[in-house]
Amino acid sequence: LFMEAIIDAGCELGLDHDTATTLAMQTGLGASRMAIESDVDLVELRRRVTSPAGTTERAIQMFEQDGLREVVTNAMRAAANRAAEMAREMG
Repeated sequence: LFMEAIIDAGCELGLDHDTATTLAMQTGLGASRMAIESDVDLVELRRRVTSPAGTTERAIQMFEQDGLREVVTNAMRAAANRAAEMAREMG
């Protein structure tokens, strides 16, 4: 869903769907590779790749302002609760 939203936003900003999709996929792939290959924790890695007053910093500010952490936490909690329900249903 997150990558779909990035693609939708790219299209809304004037990119064609293929370009928006490629950018979203490459961004996700690059971020994942950096996280896997890095010798620092994710907070420090984010600090290192975020330029002061840059585009990433502005996006992170909006994620924080709009409550992305809470949305993700609620989604993970709902998934865990559903997994527990399914386990009980299966006996």
